[in-house]
Amino acid sequence: MSNGMLPDYVSMAKPNPPTNRAPWYKNTAPTYAGIFLWFVFWSQAPSGGGSGAPGGVLGQGIGVALLGLVVAALLCHFLFYLVPGLLGMKTGLPLYVVGTSTYGAQGGFLMPGFMMGVLQFGWLGVNSYFASLALAPMFGGSAAAAKIIAVIWAIVAAFVGLKGIQYVAKVATFLPLIPLAILTILLAKTLGGIGDFNVDALVTAGTVEGGATSGLSFFGVIALSITFVVGFFATAGAAGVDFGMNNKDEKDVQMGGLIGIALATIVSAGAAILIAAGAFGATGKYAMNPADAGFMGELLGSDGAGKTMMLLLAVAAFPPACFSSFIAANSFKTTLPKVNPFISVGIGTAVSIILAVTGLAGRAGAVFTVIGASFGPICGAMMVDYLLAGKKWAGPRAGWNLAGWISWVVGFIVGIAPLVGIANIPAAPLVAFIIGAVLYFILAKAGLEPKVIEMTAAAPAPVESAPQETPAEDTAGE
Repeated sequence: MSNGMLPDYVSMAKPNPPTNRAPWYKNTAPTYAGIFLWFVFWSQAPSGGGSGAPGGVLGQGIGVALLGLVVAALLCHFLFYLVPGLLGMKTGLPLYVVGTSTYGAQGGFLMPGFMMGVLQFGWLGVNSYFASLALAPMFGGSAAAAKIIAVIWAIVAAFVGLKGIQYVAKVATFLPLIPLAILTILLAKTLGGIGDFNVDALVTAGTVEGGATSGLSFFGVIALSITFVVGFFATAGAAGVDFGMNNKDEKDVQMGGLIGIALATIVSAGAAILIAAGAFGATGKYAMNPADAGFMGELLGSDGAGKTMMLLLAVAAFPPACFSSFIAANSFKTTLPKVNPFISVGIGTAVSIILAVTGLAGRAGAVFTVIGASFGPICGAMMVDYLLAGKKWAGPRAGWNLAGWISWVVGFIVGIAPLVGIANIPAAPLVAFIIGAVLYFILAKAGLEPKVIEMTAAAPAPVESAPQETPAEDTAGE
């Protein structure tokens, strides 16, 4: 402990100086865009994360599907990313330090720092599972081959994330162009069928395919889009603190989110929705996964072409797996400094492998629900904490901030309710955010916030008054 009451990782934190920061188009926007161009995200967009609802988000037509997507994308930017991004920009400090205001200097050890690391291994499991399905056809296509690939994929990604992420980061700058090119090709092949798309025929085909009796209502489609997109994005929204500490000013924070989050979401998921609709209009074949090798091969007239595209999508998915491991390793190194990182990361990787080989990681909708439930109330509480402090970081609070912890527990229970069968709550990640925000406000006004402890070793970086000179090399990560 240092400074009497602050853990060393808080009292010794040093803000990222203005000279190390870069424009939004060199760090925040391309890194976030790479996340949304990950095929695991956009391939699930038409079905709404494998919801099983006939027609998925297309159950009320193309217009409603795109409307739901736009609403979800804007919610991600304005509610889940913007305040964390501004906090990072104004302080120059990372999430695990900034979070000590909302959850306390002691409580911040677990939330959001350790929690972020734990959930990153969930993402590694998801990445390994879907990458193994993409690569398995190259090795016979058996279930055993997929499991072996998943194990190797997770281990290699974890090792690179622990020891050599800087090399992968250089390659990751260009690899997102692969899924963008594939989406463009598939969209060009299916655009002609959009005019023949019939929503009633799609829902009918979906009822035969999945056994459900009807498609979703208008509000059901909007809620499904919010659940899927926000659930996928929630951890990356809180990580906006780490992105923001690499931005020069508020404009960079705004532009990075509007382009890298909102626009990238609409472009990638919107293209996937149009591809599914156009393919059905042209062929009458019910297909909710545009990244399926068979689907792509049929569109291109060659099974080999479909398998090649899957191989390329898998290659493009490797850097995100490494980034997840890197973030988890950094979190564990900070919160568990006395534990050998090979041990802590190794245990986390073992969990990722179990999730992948058992197929649990393949339940994308369930995974997104857990993530949304976990980080929805965190983002909501952080936003209210920021506003109550006068649109700035209040500073680390002593001990455990009960306003933050109580709001998180209640918000998490509400967010996870649909998955465990407690209640069918539409747009659960958004509701969890609202619960976290409202409860934090009430509890803070009731006096449950501990006192703020002065940080003597580091002060917020004066970014607003920093000279707009040529920045040093980009230091942003995922």
